[in-house]
Amino acid sequence: MRKLDWYIFKKFIGTFFFAISLLIVVVIVFDVSENVDSFIKNHASFYEVVFHFYIPFIPYFINLFIYLFTFISVIFFTSKMAGHTEIIAILSSGISFRRFLWPYMMAALLLAGGSFYLGNFLIPKMDTVRRTFKNQYMENLKKSSGSNIHVQIGKGTYAYMANYDLKRATGYKFTLEKFDNHELTYKLSSDKIVYDTIGNKWSLVNYVEHRFKPEEMLRKGKTMDTTLMMKPTDFYFVKEDFEEMNLIALNRYIRESREKGADNILPYEIEKHKRLASPAAIIILTVIGAALSSRKTRGGMGLNLGIGITITFAYIIFMEFFRVFAIAGIVSPVMAGWLPNIIFATIGIYFLAKAPK
Repeated sequence: MRKLDWYIFKKFIGTFFFAISLLIVVVIVFDVSENVDSFIKNHASFYEVVFHFYIPFIPYFINLFIYLFTFISVIFFTSKMAGHTEIIAILSSGISFRRFLWPYMMAALLLAGGSFYLGNFLIPKMDTVRRTFKNQYMENLKKSSGSNIHVQIGKGTYAYMANYDLKRATGYKFTLEKFDNHELTYKLSSDKIVYDTIGNKWSLVNYVEHRFKPEEMLRKGKTMDTTLMMKPTDFYFVKEDFEEMNLIALNRYIRESREKGADNILPYEIEKHKRLASPAAIIILTVIGAALSSRKTRGGMGLNLGIGITITFAYIIFMEFFRVFAIAGIVSPVMAGWLPNIIFATIGIYFLAKAPK
């Protein structure tokens, strides 16, 4: 990279971090004012509030708005350069517009790589701490699945509980059934089932075990310890628990759930493709921002910023629009994650064609 490349690169990165740092401070101030009553009421210490909630919150917030502030930063400093006729001088010296974009791409790739690492590895690790604090002092993230719980825990294997007690790790009126080609081959039922967290096994109270194939067998008893292919988490849900999963864990959960035949993996697939697509959005919006604001206009920086913010919010709306469509089953999670990028990449090609040469 030449001196001119470093000049543009430093302007890009410097503007981005300055803008997002200011917003982080503002957001934290407003968030503290909103949640201070909960902190005081639940006796959260100052150390816990700072290091268990707000420090882990910062990477989450940066990654949440990274493409928005990347776009605004590009438009801000590029419009300023165009207003000072710096871009005209650069292009007049024989540098092509494509070569002019080189430091923009280097900075965008750096931010995209950082976003990928944050979203898929660092944030899930820090969210474990943040969500533990949130669960203890702000809202209960663990929710009961209610009564008459039916879950599929394996291919052709179904479990039922009348209700499940989270605190005692105990289920009542439990039934486990296995089917082979829609034919019942095995049934296990009990009045109560308790999970042993130390031995990772289940204890059944007043059980009845009935095997139909290959030979019929019926057995009853007071108690029985067994290792079943199910976990307590199958009988209650944790709000947005995928936030604590890195990309490897998320892929593993999706694969294992698919092998079990579970039908609740759609939110996890949407989250996975959103994490993969978001870094690419940084590069696409950087190209749009540079091409849009590199021409000197009568409206100046204000006009470019207005158009830029409109485009960014349009991107966010498209993301939410396709996410809702994916949840409804209208589009696939892959399309929900990547269609906004495809649409705005087309817009980027148009602006590149119109950019000063």
